[in-house]
Amino acid sequence: MHFRSSLLGAIIFALTNLSTTTEAQQKAAAPAESQTFKAKFDYCKTCHGIQGQGFRGSYPMPRLAGQQPEYLVNQLQAFIERRRNNPVMFNVAHVLSPSMEKALAEQFNGLNPKPLDGTSPKADVTEGKRIYLEGIQKSDVPPCASCHGDDAKGRDAFPRLAGQLHDYVYKKLTNWDKERGQDKSNPDNSAIMQPIAHNLSEAQIKAVAAYVSQLE
Repeated sequence: MHFRSSLLGAIIFALTNLSTTTEAQQKAAAPAESQTFKAKFDYCKTCHGIQGQGFRGSYPMPRLAGQQPEYLVNQLQAFIERRRNNPVMFNVAHVLSPSMEKALAEQFNGLNPKPLDGTSPKADVTEGKRIYLEGIQKSDVPPCASCHGDDAKGRDAFPRLAGQLHDYVYKKLTNWDKERGQDKSNPDNSAIMQPIAHNLSEAQIKAVAAYVSQLE
């Protein structure tokens, strides 16, 4: 009986010690993971702005603040799989783990700074609002709001456009085929935009870009 009691005590002690060791290891790992995340997040902000509001240098860097997490993760995967052509973002994205991609996307989604700058002339904004909400029937351009929402904040895999830099939106729409849909055998929902981008005139693209850029 004494032997069994001693054995039971030893087992309990060992399990308690193992639990304590595991907790200690987890606590030690947490700061390291936190530091890694902060380093990655800060690195993103060097191009995309300290509040993810976008940045205008030699060329416009997109706003990530408030962006839909699912969309951000999908785009990181598109860079990695070379469905979206951007050598800089390939180098950034291919070293990220799936959990880090999700964590970064959630963090940017939680930011809500004011739009970075003003818009194009008022006439452009008025025309852009009409196209965004009503589309252009004669050109087979559906309302942008049908996918991106009336408030342009997107949903799920459809991106937020509200507050996005107008020159970034203009550049993406006028150069769609040079960057998106590079793997024809593996299309994603960005393929929806290809005919729409083609059917918009340069002036119409500028108008839509001006409208969404001033939305909060």
